[in-house]
Amino acid sequence: MASRRVPKVTSKEGESQCKEKHAVLRSPVGKLEISGCETGLHEIKLPKMSVLPNGAEASAGCEVCEGAEEMTEPLKQCTAWLRAYFCEPARTEQLPVPPFHHPLLQRDSFTRQVLWTLLRDVKFGEAISYQKLADLAGNSRAARAVGGAMRSNPFPIIIPCHRVIRSSGQTGNYGGGNLMKEWLLSHEKLQKEKLAY
Repeated sequence: MASRRVPKVTSKEGESQCKEKHAVLRSPVGKLEISGCETGLHEIKLPKMSVLPNGAEASAGCEVCEGAEEMTEPLKQCTAWLRAYFCEPARTEQLPVPPFHHPLLQRDSFTRQVLWTLLRDVKFGEAISYQKLADLAGNSRAARAVGGAMRSNPFPIIIPCHRVIRSSGQTGNYGGGNLMKEWLLSHEKLQKEKLAY
């Protein structure tokens, strides 16, 4: 896949242009499109699920099916992390979270605070309400803003917006579709139960 230039992503040196690279990871939930540069990840795009994967698909391994020859270090870290998430979840604790290089996480905002809080405080197999996440992020009256932060999350699965649910216990909406959110929550619950034995 050819690299393409992405304008005006700032780096420590000021305004610069990234040489964006792309990879596609085949996973139990479909093909995940990952983009990034030498500095960090730009985005993870989820496929829309119309049906839940069956047993064979759900236990299928993860492999890079496009872009492997051009992967930057952050893309390699991302694919290793996602592979562990789907196939060996206990390993995600030992792996580094890939660096992020997205404007949303470079400027100070409530959205950034919410996303970092979610990444840091809500662990594998846990769920949290929009309201509780708003409290943890420092604004107990901002549950709706938390929903907005979840919609704008450029790094689903790694920043686990699928773990944010309604206070009623209903799953709520998800960028990859409600079936994918249900699958991810179920995957984590089953894996956590296996690890407990």
